[in-house]
Amino acid sequence: MSVTSARGVGLRTAATPRRLGLALAVIATAQLMVVLDATIVNVALPHIQTALGFSGSNLEWVVNAYALAFGGLLLLGGRSGDLLGRRRVFIAGVLLFSVASLVGGFATDQAWLLAARAVQGIGGAFAAPTAMSLIAVTFPEGPPRNRAMGVYAAVSAAGGAVGLLAGGLLTTYASWRWVMFVNVPIGIGVALAAPWVLGESERQRGRFDLAGAITGSLGLAAFVYGLSNAASTRPTPAGCSGRCW
Repeated sequence: MSVTSARGVGLRTAATPRRLGLALAVIATAQLMVVLDATIVNVALPHIQTALGFSGSNLEWVVNAYALAFGGLLLLGGRSGDLLGRRRVFIAGVLLFSVASLVGGFATDQAWLLAARAVQGIGGAFAAPTAMSLIAVTFPEGPPRNRAMGVYAAVSAAGGAVGLLAGGLLTTYASWRWVMFVNVPIGIGVALAAPWVLGESERQRGRFDLAGAITGSLGLAAFVYGLSNAASTRPTPAGCSGRCW
């Protein structure tokens, strides 16, 4: 089958949504939720440190756990959408992200919160690439798809700023836990609306590279861990009995 005909089959099997505007709203909302979570927690870090007793060096892993899981599994998330169906993987990623946010909001110790943040990153790694690919199979070529991609890009770029603003408001008027809880109703709403406004894509044949995804993620985590601990473990120069730096 040629590339053109295969593409046509993929577009035919992905049902046209009832309302393209609602489809774009669902995709953009999910992308905003995933992107802003990389920064929304930054504002709450001092409150998290006080509540759970994080040390200065360990506190950065509240952010790193999410970023490493998200970045390390992003390719696997995109591949999963190709093999299992983009809408299915998109919904699964959003739900996993929401459940991890709920669990993380109730964290009472450091390991609990870090594990929840890592699972959030995994959910985001499956939701984000499938959200972008759903635009390609949902919106027809030309101005509709161009506008949709413009909105998607704008939301992705604005996510960091929105996260900082939302984090400040939530920690000021509520609690640090709400930077986690706020994702739950949004994610549930997106997951419930997605089957109604998004069509499913055709599954492709192939296999997963789980070993590559796992080793790549672990290698990246080890590299970041080494960098973050380099300053505290560097040797004392000869002739220095105390701090010489």
